[in-house]
Amino acid sequence: MIEPTIDQGAAWQALADHAEGMRATHLSELFAGESGRHGAFTRQAAGLTLDLSKQRWDAETLTKLLDLAREAKVPEAIRALLEGERVNRSEDRPALHTALRLPPEASLVVEGEDLVPSVHATLERMETMVERFHAGQWRGATGKAIRDVVNLGVGGSDLGPLMVTHALADYRPRGVHAVDVHFASTMDGSQLADYLARLNPETTLFVLSSKSFTTIDTLSNARTARDWLMARLMGEGREEGVDAELVMHQHFIGISASPEKMNEWGIAEAHQLEFWEWVGGRYSLWGGIGLPIALAVGMAQFRELLAGAHALDTHFREAPLEDNLPVLLALAGIWNVNFLDVRAHSILPYDGRLEYFAAYLEQLEMESNGKSVTHDGQAVGYSTCPVLWGQLGPNAQHAFYQLLHQGTQAVECDFIAPLVRYEDVEDPATRDHLMGQHRLTLANCFAQSRALMLGDEAIEEDGPRPVHKRYRGNQPSSTLLLERLTPATLGALIALYEHKVFVQATIWDINPFDQWGVELGKQIAGETQRILEHHADVATMDDSTRGLIEAAWAAERGSR
Repeated sequence: MIEPTIDQGAAWQALADHAEGMRATHLSELFAGESGRHGAFTRQAAGLTLDLSKQRWDAETLTKLLDLAREAKVPEAIRALLEGERVNRSEDRPALHTALRLPPEASLVVEGEDLVPSVHATLERMETMVERFHAGQWRGATGKAIRDVVNLGVGGSDLGPLMVTHALADYRPRGVHAVDVHFASTMDGSQLADYLARLNPETTLFVLSSKSFTTIDTLSNARTARDWLMARLMGEGREEGVDAELVMHQHFIGISASPEKMNEWGIAEAHQLEFWEWVGGRYSLWGGIGLPIALAVGMAQFRELLAGAHALDTHFREAPLEDNLPVLLALAGIWNVNFLDVRAHSILPYDGRLEYFAAYLEQLEMESNGKSVTHDGQAVGYSTCPVLWGQLGPNAQHAFYQLLHQGTQAVECDFIAPLVRYEDVEDPATRDHLMGQHRLTLANCFAQSRALMLGDEAIEEDGPRPVHKRYRGNQPSSTLLLERLTPATLGALIALYEHKVFVQATIWDINPFDQWGVELGKQIAGETQRILEHHADVATMDDSTRGLIEAAWAAERGSR
């Protein structure tokens, strides 16, 4: 028997009725009619402060949303996720990224196996590798210490490590052999070509990060890197004793759930890190995929990142729904998407170190919840994941904030900022200047959320404003504050959004842990590549694709 979908339940219907009245209520009215609103809608956990008072809701709204969460069995889903049940139903396996950040004294037995020992064995193997690099003891085929590490990955094997490495650049360890970490992901080779033009092959190592070790983007870049190393290190005039096996052994590390494919590719077993099938790529930075992070900031700081995420996991497990940060953030999104018809969401960090955070969340949220079929195969009759995008807030103010303030569609915004920065700069004059800049950044962050909320009412002026200068306001937003941006608070911030995605998926009754749309694109791309390379019959292609392929063939002939 097919169960009724969530939108047919009593809690959803109660919210739909409630929304009729709330749509006509302006945020300025909510603030005017409720003293202490900030305190009523603000919660703290794991070094994070979440202010939801600028959402277009009231206490009754939140009560009804919590009823919806209970009707959707969110508490049971949280327990199932964290205890290793098979929540990834389409692939019939658990989703255990939270196991990667369990402390060593913990235990998590899943289907008869305690996962914690193997997780920490991989972390210890990572630590050994990192220590070798930082001691200058990892040497290339010609005996020179490795100075540059290029991570070859795509999607979760690139976006997470890139984002965290950039965000924690202030935490680079001092007094160790310097190792610069780089990232190349584009299959066209443009990023990689830039590195190959300026890096020294004798002191460069490549990390191949691919769960399946079949990802065409990553393997294409890997083959280019291998050919470059072989040509430069084994070419005419090079030192004797440098052979292909030595190059592969000293200049490549593999991270995958397929050790046999890494072996076939020639990566030494001692230089492989485990990637488990029960960890999705976009949830994987906490384990071996995080090696570039550990190389950049040191293993101690990497463990702090894990500890911060685990602190948020503990909060997610233990806090009641009404005080649970991931649940509340998820419910704000449900309210906007499904009841206020706000289907665009912008991520706006006010800290340059979080430059890549929006791009990371784009994959995390849209690849996870960009689904239109329930667990039991029914087409959903309601919206799921909104279109999500973002940029550094100070830059976005001069790019797309015009649309936020005066455009024709509503956009939910997340403002993210650390409260304290630059307090550890040694020179007093420089410190004072930089702290002043940080206060300016915070002023802009707070002012923009206020302007989006109040519109014209945020500005006092004599006389009526001309129509082209009017701001309607009433744009919903959340503000996330970190006391400081540290490995621990960044770990908690990432885990917060991971769990938010899961809660929303639970309510929408969709699977956030598969990505069949991505797989379809790969399959069709492989077929098209074979046609392009072998000039195969294009009769099976549609008229547009056939024309594009023929244009590519013509251009190729003309370039010869």
